[in-house]
Amino acid sequence: MHPPLDRPHPRCQLEINGLRECHETKASKLRFWACNDAKASLDKCFREEKEEMLRKMNADLDEKKREEQEQAALAFGRKETFREFLAKDPTYEREVERERQRQKSWFSMF
Repeated sequence: MHPPLDRPHPRCQLEINGLRECHETKASKLRFWACNDAKASLDKCFREEKEEMLRKMNADLDEKKREEQEQAALAFGRKETFREFLAKDPTYEREVERERQRQKSWFSMF
């Protein structure tokens, strides 16, 4: 399945037109696999389009997360983020180290 072809896909318009033309031919009515090449190129184009869109959306994700953590710290009346709090917490550090040791001993059995 592919997304609706009615919405604009400027990068993939050639592939969309190719698939539509293939579907209009008699060959595609007789053989289901007649348009597989056109469909594969359309899928590849859509995948590249999606990857580019996600790259743009997530470009400044780390900065957004940092700002979000700072705002949460202010809202709860703390001067440090949750990660900074955990880094100073000795109980948390002990538990993390205990879990690492447990995993090491489990993997050393093989």
